[in-house]
Amino acid sequence: MKILNNLLLILVAVSIISCDEKRVFDEYKSVGTSWHKDSIVKFKLPKLDVNKKFNLFVNIRDNNDFPYSNLFLIVSLEQPNKKVKVDTLEYQMANLDGTLLGDGFSDVKESKLFYKQNQSFNLKGDYKIKIQQAVRQTGKIVGDKELKGITEVGFRIESTE
Repeated sequence: MKILNNLLLILVAVSIISCDEKRVFDEYKSVGTSWHKDSIVKFKLPKLDVNKKFNLFVNIRDNNDFPYSNLFLIVSLEQPNKKVKVDTLEYQMANLDGTLLGDGFSDVKESKLFYKQNQSFNLKGDYKIKIQQAVRQTGKIVGDKELKGITEVGFRIESTE
């Protein structure tokens, strides 16, 4: 019986690992129960093959305290030569009825949001990602100081091969 249990454990572990073959980098940072507008989430990327292309994602974990249907982000990609590419992005986070999009069975949902497709990292050195929320109420210039319902921000890199 012990051998059967060990074999089952090994099979489960192998199946979990093999389901995510394209993952190159996947990391999350907690922002607490709300994401402050001045809080910039930073990731130092691993050394990547200069001959390959990758798909990049921003991952968000949110809950029912998130009050909006859309999420606005400012994402910066700093290259080794210190050149910075900045994108302002908008993502739909909820259905028309207010239910959150994303994966998860409880009130916590995980959303995998496309950032860049077929991205190459052809400069040798360190690449850095910075992510900041830029949500504002309709008609207001000043952004939300505390964006409730966002608990973690992540960044993921997948191989295109």
